[in-house]
Amino acid sequence: MERYDLVYRLYDEFDTKTLQEYQEFVDVFPPIDSRVALEHWQDASDELEGRKDEIRSTFAAGETFAEIASRATRDQAFTALDLEAKYGRAVNVLVLDVDETLRSAGGTDNEIPRDTLHVLTEFHEAGVPIVICTGQTLENVKGFAIQGLGSEIVHSGTLSIVYEAGNGVFTPGHGADTKQLLYADLDPEIRDIFDTLRARMLPEAPESLRRGCHLQGNEFNVTMKPNYETGSNRAREIIDEALVHMIDQLGRAVSGALEGEEAISLDDETAADLGVDPTIAATRAFYADADPEIRAVLEQQGAYPDIGVAAVPDAIASLFERIDVAYYEADAAEIGSLELNKVAGVEHALSVLDVAEPFALVMGDSKSDLRVMEWVAENDAGIAAAPEHASRDTLDHVLTSDELVFDRGKSVDVLRTVYALNHLARLN
Repeated sequence: MERYDLVYRLYDEFDTKTLQEYQEFVDVFPPIDSRVALEHWQDASDELEGRKDEIRSTFAAGETFAEIASRATRDQAFTALDLEAKYGRAVNVLVLDVDETLRSAGGTDNEIPRDTLHVLTEFHEAGVPIVICTGQTLENVKGFAIQGLGSEIVHSGTLSIVYEAGNGVFTPGHGADTKQLLYADLDPEIRDIFDTLRARMLPEAPESLRRGCHLQGNEFNVTMKPNYETGSNRAREIIDEALVHMIDQLGRAVSGALEGEEAISLDDETAADLGVDPTIAATRAFYADADPEIRAVLEQQGAYPDIGVAAVPDAIASLFERIDVAYYEADAAEIGSLELNKVAGVEHALSVLDVAEPFALVMGDSKSDLRVMEWVAENDAGIAAAPEHASRDTLDHVLTSDELVFDRGKSVDVLRTVYALNHLARLN
């Protein structure tokens, strides 16, 4: 309880709000070739150090408390205390999604805020590796990483990029392990299914989908996105329609990939009642059983099959267990390889970075991020945080663990909390 008393005293006796304003000004002051501006920055730096010195001289662990007070709000500091009491460990690696997590089209003009970037550099300087974990291509991620964090950090050997949702891992400065193409390990059977899906998805779609959606993803991640504002009623309608189309295309691709004797077999009357190919019905049944949100959409679209998941043959089910169908309401419908997911990518990144006993901060907003969160929870290997607009399942997971939910575009709040956690953990 003594540590809580010290933090109470810190925030009661010192003007930490003004201290944080000075710290933020000094941290993110842009490089300006102006003598007057530089003098202003120097005055602020001197004032900041003077205020920190007062804290340093008041507490036995003065340097630690000065850093906490200058970076974290009162609420963030007490959250950090709770996390330290619960886990007794510092975070030793950051695993960070980008879109709608570090940056947000609705809150940050789709740019990573400067204060977030600066806190990430602070973690880097403290020796904490960073794993950028995203569905974007490597070229896109490298571009904004170098622009935002700087080439020195990107090529430091302590930053790794898991790109295209686990298709590959890029960790500069590690010789033969610098670039790992995980999709090279996929079976030809799975490759063929995804080749078929990508080739057929839009050409065989009804006109409403061809006009209302566009295709994203890569060889092993096929995503349909709305040509309407994300979250709008029109986007919701088109993505619900797209989900049914994608599931049916998956059924057709799987049916073509299997030998005839492995396909689902039904009597003529039952098959006629289904109104669709039996393998398509089996595909709908399998993914409806796996995800209540998918089941609800199929029901609303009049596409819920009149067969149970038990009717799905083992040969088909074994393929489906390697292929993921994901639904993001009014945002996207997606088919991906479960063998090429963010968890597999993160595991490879941690191995290359030589993080043998990870205790990670995982930040993300989607179901692909949720898998990483669940992986660290199952292995007692970290904590999870999500924006308030994250997918329902992701948000539920975070709320039932440590409630690290942040406002749109404010990932820096959680980063500052963890920054304080790491300083408190050093006092043990």
